[in-house]
Amino acid sequence: MNIYWDSFKTFFKIGIFTLGGGYAMIPLIEAEVVDKHKWISKEEFLDLIAISQSCPGVFAINISTFIGYKLKKTNGAISCALGTALPSFLIILIIAMFFHQFQDNPIVASIFRGIRPAVVALIAVPTFKLAKSAQLTWATIWIPVACALLIWALGVSPIFIILAAGIGGWLYGNLIKPTE
Repeated sequence: MNIYWDSFKTFFKIGIFTLGGGYAMIPLIEAEVVDKHKWISKEEFLDLIAISQSCPGVFAINISTFIGYKLKKTNGAISCALGTALPSFLIILIIAMFFHQFQDNPIVASIFRGIRPAVVALIAVPTFKLAKSAQLTWATIWIPVACALLIWALGVSPIFIILAAGIGGWLYGNLIKPTE
């Protein structure tokens, strides 16, 4: 069995059948990479999600690259990233070639209006699953809620949130938790 071909096919399949972007891919990636192929553990997957969200660029490419790198270093990263990016590239290329022919079609507009709420659900489900996997409790639920409110209501840059969370986690892990 060729791990490069298997990982490419896996991420190509995820890329072609996922609507809603990288966050909507999380359950599919987890099912394939953690549950089915057992390429990484659940804990590693959660860590890679956090790292992928913290890095600049497209989340789906970031996480597939990190998973590929864990599997087979640079060649694995390239294989997984290409598998993730190629379906979107091909679909966008085809749409761009024919978009002018159906852009004003009321049926197409209605289809897109119907897809939008489904995409919200596709993003919400992995968010709740991640919260459960991160073992949030009533004592810690305030952290993601406060971060979301700071970003949404006050316009705080997510970069500052990530930096503050990293520093807070380091302080907690090195200064507070050991004394408990």
